[in-house]
Amino acid sequence: MIGRRMSRGGRPGLIGVAARTAVVAGTASAVSGRVSARQQQQAADREAAQQAASAPVAPAPVVPEAPASGLDDHALSTLERLGSLYAQGLLSEAEFTAAKQRVLAP
Repeated sequence: MIGRRMSRGGRPGLIGVAARTAVVAGTASAVSGRVSARQQQQAADREAAQQAASAPVAPAPVVPEAPASGLDDHALSTLERLGSLYAQGLLSEAEFTAAKQRVLAP
């Protein structure tokens, strides 16, 4: 074996030991970082689940009965259509109010 000292007995030199130490330390910190991130994510998931479970359940909204206002089916369907057009953004608020007043006017 040319260029290799026999006094080391086949052990790696100082640079080899330093390189191996750097690889081991880098791997250990990468694994530690992943474990820490995973634990944080699991804790956040548990906290979100606990908040969702402890959140008060909102009661079902009470739909008031339509008062007997004397509106016929045509007027009701027109109001529903106007509401739909307004919700879609096809009518401005002023146009919606004016059309609603025309339908509701006696």
